[in-house]
Amino acid sequence: MAKKPNILIVYTGGTIGMIKDYKTNALKAFDFSQIISKIPELEQLNCTIQSISFDEPMDSSNMNTKHYKQIASTIEDNYTKFDGFVVLTGSDTMSYISSTISFMFENLQKPIIFTGSQLPIGDLRTDAKENLITSIEIACAQENQKPIISEVCLYFEYKLYRANRTSKINAEQFEAFSSLNYPPLAESGVHLNFNRHFIKAASSKKLVVRKNLVNDVVILKLFPGITKKTVQSILNIENLKGVVLETYGAGNAPNEKWFLNLLKKAIDNHIKIVNVTQCEGGSVVQGHYETSVILKKIGVISGKDITTESAIAKLMYLLNKNLSKKDFTFYFEKSLRGEISPA
Repeated sequence: MAKKPNILIVYTGGTIGMIKDYKTNALKAFDFSQIISKIPELEQLNCTIQSISFDEPMDSSNMNTKHYKQIASTIEDNYTKFDGFVVLTGSDTMSYISSTISFMFENLQKPIIFTGSQLPIGDLRTDAKENLITSIEIACAQENQKPIISEVCLYFEYKLYRANRTSKINAEQFEAFSSLNYPPLAESGVHLNFNRHFIKAASSKKLVVRKNLVNDVVILKLFPGITKKTVQSILNIENLKGVVLETYGAGNAPNEKWFLNLLKKAIDNHIKIVNVTQCEGGSVVQGHYETSVILKKIGVISGKDITTESAIAKLMYLLNKNLSKKDFTFYFEKSLRGEISPA
């Protein structure tokens, strides 16, 4: 008889972990060690569940690379003891956090599922229970005693996405996330259906957890009328090492001399600049229009169809590796964790 999968819930903070004190109407942190008594439906899942919580639950707005490392270390320390992991964070920065975790875990063989909710777990109309129950069900889903999912994912409102393909698109609706450049890996309805064709195969190599991140990075979003002074001040930030340049459409930017000269000067000073589209879907195609030909020429890296959240995560990950300019460009433009579509 196959043993029950062992699932670890890692609670970092966020709306999902709050319940209402009906005497005071105030929200307070939920005790995840009592999860089975609070959500008895979990008894129906064929798995055992344990939980670990951050000492102080974090609002997602306060999350930074120190907390990413804490999440990664918690999973790494428990990796051999559990068959799958469900990480609960605030939804506002979940795409940033989960994208970064996807780069930190190399040769992953087990599921790491991020989820959260728009309403607290103790709320009458909460989306928290469905998100949590289905995330655990996905984390313990196996075939031939091997996990069906072996990558970092994000589950929200009946859909499982590759985490590094997601963006939060709505602050009010339960359907808060989208993944416009990559299909869902699974969809939950009457049945839980896995889209096998889009799921990454488990690695056969030994797990490597890379916890060194460089956070001397910035997002520079272009807009009509942006001034030289603004661009100059951003590119002259002390110790700046990487820039996600959010351009128009398929990667277009102003072709004014002052703008191109500032970018070239930054690149000559070893700052890596990545071209990412401001559009929710679609891809950067440098050289497709005349206004992006020069960007390619001066050494701006094409982000292709990567999300801004994933581009920031990938910069933080790759900047630590002391790669040559040529190698850095090669690895950034190559899919490392399924974050970029093949050409």
